[in-house]
Amino acid sequence: MLDQILGNIVEVQSVYTMVDFYQYIKGIEYLICVAFFIAFPMYFKYVNEETGEINK
Repeated sequence: MLDQILGNIVEVQSVYTMVDFYQYIKGIEYLICVAFFIAFPMYFKYVNEETGEINK
C-alpha cells in the first residue's frame, strides 16, 4: 500500500488544461509544506540543543 502511494506521488501525470495543472501543482505544494512543517521543528531542536545534553 505504501509503495502505491509513493509511486503515485512521484508519477508524472499528463495535464491537458490549466485547471488540471494548477490542481497538480497545488497537491505537490501541500506535500512540500507538510514535509517542511515536520522537518523544520526537528532541525531547530537539533541545532539548539546544548552541548552534552541528551534528550530527557
